[in-house]
Amino acid sequence: MDYSFNDIEKKWQERWRDDQVYKVYNDSSKPGCYVLDMFPYPSGTGLHVGHPLGYIASDIFARYKRLKGFNVLHPMGYDAFGLPAEQYAIDHGIHPLVSTKQNILNFREQLDRIGFSFDWSRQVNTAEPSYYKWTQWIFLQLFNSWYDRRTNQARPIDELIASFEKQGSDAVSGQHSGFSFTAGEWDAYSEKQQQDILMEFRLAYCGYGEVNWCEALGTVLANDEVINGFSERGGFPVIKKKLRQWYLRITEYADRLLDGLDKVAFSDAMKEMQTNWIGKSFGAEIDFPIAKTPEKKLRVYTTRPDTIFGADFMVVAPEHELIPELTTQAEKKNVDTYIVYVKSRSERERMAEKKITGCFTGSYVLNPFSGRQVPVWISEYVLAGYGTGAIMAVPCGDERDFRFARHFNIPVTNIIGSHFNGLEANPTKDALLENSDFLNGIPMRDAISFVIEKLEEAAIGNRRVNYKMRDAAFSRQRYWGEPFPIIWKNGIAYPMDEKDLPLELPEVDSYKPGPDGEGPLANLPEWTAKHLETNTMPGYAGSSWYFLRYMDPHNEKAFCSRKASDYWGPVDLYIGGTEHAVGHLLYSRMWTKFLFDRGLIGFDEPYRKLLNQGMIQGSSRFVYRIEINGSDEMEALAKQKPVFISAGIKTKSFPEIQNSIKDVLRESWGVESKNVEVISVSTLHVDVNLVDGMELNIPEFRKWRTEFAQANFILENGKYICGSEVEKMSKSKFNTVNPNELVEKYGADTFRMYEMFLGPVEQSKPWDTKGIEGVHRFLRKLWRLFFDEIKGRVWTNSPATDAEWKVIHKAIKKLDEDTERFSFNTAVSALMITVNELGELKSHKKEILEKLLIILTPYAPHISEELWHELGNDSTILDAVYPGYDQKWLVESSKSYPVAINGKTRTELTIGLDANQQQVEALVLADAIVRKWLNGSSPKKVIYVPNKMINIVV
Repeated sequence: MDYSFNDIEKKWQERWRDDQVYKVYNDSSKPGCYVLDMFPYPSGTGLHVGHPLGYIASDIFARYKRLKGFNVLHPMGYDAFGLPAEQYAIDHGIHPLVSTKQNILNFREQLDRIGFSFDWSRQVNTAEPSYYKWTQWIFLQLFNSWYDRRTNQARPIDELIASFEKQGSDAVSGQHSGFSFTAGEWDAYSEKQQQDILMEFRLAYCGYGEVNWCEALGTVLANDEVINGFSERGGFPVIKKKLRQWYLRITEYADRLLDGLDKVAFSDAMKEMQTNWIGKSFGAEIDFPIAKTPEKKLRVYTTRPDTIFGADFMVVAPEHELIPELTTQAEKKNVDTYIVYVKSRSERERMAEKKITGCFTGSYVLNPFSGRQVPVWISEYVLAGYGTGAIMAVPCGDERDFRFARHFNIPVTNIIGSHFNGLEANPTKDALLENSDFLNGIPMRDAISFVIEKLEEAAIGNRRVNYKMRDAAFSRQRYWGEPFPIIWKNGIAYPMDEKDLPLELPEVDSYKPGPDGEGPLANLPEWTAKHLETNTMPGYAGSSWYFLRYMDPHNEKAFCSRKASDYWGPVDLYIGGTEHAVGHLLYSRMWTKFLFDRGLIGFDEPYRKLLNQGMIQGSSRFVYRIEINGSDEMEALAKQKPVFISAGIKTKSFPEIQNSIKDVLRESWGVESKNVEVISVSTLHVDVNLVDGMELNIPEFRKWRTEFAQANFILENGKYICGSEVEKMSKSKFNTVNPNELVEKYGADTFRMYEMFLGPVEQSKPWDTKGIEGVHRFLRKLWRLFFDEIKGRVWTNSPATDAEWKVIHKAIKKLDEDTERFSFNTAVSALMITVNELGELKSHKKEILEKLLIILTPYAPHISEELWHELGNDSTILDAVYPGYDQKWLVESSKSYPVAINGKTRTELTIGLDANQQQVEALVLADAIVRKWLNGSSPKKVIYVPNKMINIVV
């Protein structure tokens, strides 16, 4: 009986689907376990072998926990809204709804072939009205909430209104500055005035902000979507523009987002990324009088107020509101030119750029303590959104300030004595201050608080906690996104009635932006006549809460019942890429904390454990085309019949290549030429599917592209050898591998196990299709423990030996531990070792093989199910009980020792661990191989080192 993997896998996938074996219920008496993947955007290109890595890992863990007695929620859905789908629609003239549905069908077919245990009855699609109805509903809760800093939680906006009616602005005294009104004044305000004040408190609010505007794409782009002033998608110019935007007040949750990291099992690297993004710092805000108008102040934020006497210049962000006032007529042209340059740059580029840029305003401010005049500069390395948008630059203590001062020849004041060598900045806090007026001789650490006290006494500054994180932009000037449930009348944003949700996205004929940078919905008279918001929500709206909908996907009365979320939440294991380290993860954490505040769920962190899978990289292949200089006739022939040289020959000198070229011309082109010169060699990516290892399949290469149909090749040893390089897997590099082809050739079980066998799931690693054959051989070897191709069934009901029990219990313990800690690659290796050991023991015992199949099931479910039933079991192996291990079988009673004669190993013997010197000598000297090498001689000595080795000295 042969291992017909294609038939086996098709059979069980159909039966599992028909029997709904993966359907999960919320009313189980079993403990719940929630295993979640970051759901995909369904692109038109479908999956390549890099995509399923995380899905396979989560599927293994989900199946394992089911075998361990848990009710496992393992769902899948699609993050279907967003810019890529809309851009595809624009480029191809197809509605994004249509293309998304087509792509989802393709994704589903590919996922099903790999044999995932997803409960498809819980599928979500963020672009379906039944789903985004609840995205809109949650938005309305955010809109109708404010953050009470006294209780440190979100509360209904109606409570704030009631407080204003009773206490006026005293209701928020000490929490928010900039408001001063009595209860009577509040009552006298117009509705517009009241709503404008409330907008300053709402957790979802509308305001004007400077954004990255891409005219060609007709949308606002996030900072990480802009590279060197151009859009990442399409490479279109991006400028800064002020537009009306919706925001989420995520900054109110900054401290809780930081504190929450102590409660979750994220990697240290992930926690550091989120901590750095939030960027909490402690320092002071200080007012520096402007020299020409001292009544006006430039307010700066600094974490090092102790260095105030070392401030040699000020730097303001190019967006700072005081720039027009600070800029002198003599410097205006330079300032205007510089600001135009900065507007083409993203914040990410500005912070990462090594090049030093800046411009002098022509103005000075006064040190508030010494009265010293300090020049004011503009530079892109200061961001308007951080602190006050202005800093005091201390070159002797800050490396970026030091490089700026050196670049622009600004004198540097040394306030740290011998700690500053004049060649680089020193951010020490351990120096005794010098050249610092009343601070001279004070340790810098002590001076920080001392200076803040002086600032507050003199009313020229105050203590301040700051954050790098800004409120999250929550709108796009695009079509393909959730409509906002907001109606605008007389400049007031009114929330729609919840009973009227969902507000469905209308069909449009054109995706062009509306007037004044508005979204395409502004072009629809029937939309604007109702005064509906013309922006749509961003891509992360639906993904911020989707894990909750999976818990209760068919509930028409709530986004998720409290009973369901109490049972399933929070997610026990979340698997996804590090590219979502700050955006999606921070937003979903904030939404969870908000819903917790409002009593809608009972936990305030969405994910207990986060596992970031690495990237499966493409192993690219290259061919090398020669470029020639010759007559027009020769160059025409070179295009028609290009010549490719093998990788080994490419390394040779041009004269040697010239001779090979002439041979090609003579034999293939039918031309004799002495005047052809090789001027260069072009490196071209070639489809990896046309290459076996490194050898190019020449006939298939000629069929691949029409311009290569008559290609000629200079071979080495009769073969064309390609070059190679490990790169990101990408269609443009022709290094993607379709999992469908591998599943067809080797089977889903082989593919699943090979992806895990490549290395630790958290690490990136290159793909090599040739290695998959070894895993496939392993599964065939497993099959032979049950069936022989000639004899047929070989498994028996005979009792197992002690040696067999040792092997299987060792495997159970290893697989249990490795799977629990997500060490899937070592688990696969352990399974291979186990099958080899059982094969050596000629073990075909049913009681051993059943346990082997159960621990194999998470990794290779199809072959496990097939052989489980071949052993006579009627129920699915998915409901088997994961076997425990008995410690007695894990205690080693013997050890295999290398036996050396005069230092050279000649054989190996298994000897009991309790054997003494005399017993070891007797066993060794009785061995036939040892006697052969001794050849009748008596040893001088038998050296026995317990647990290590045996050496016979002759």
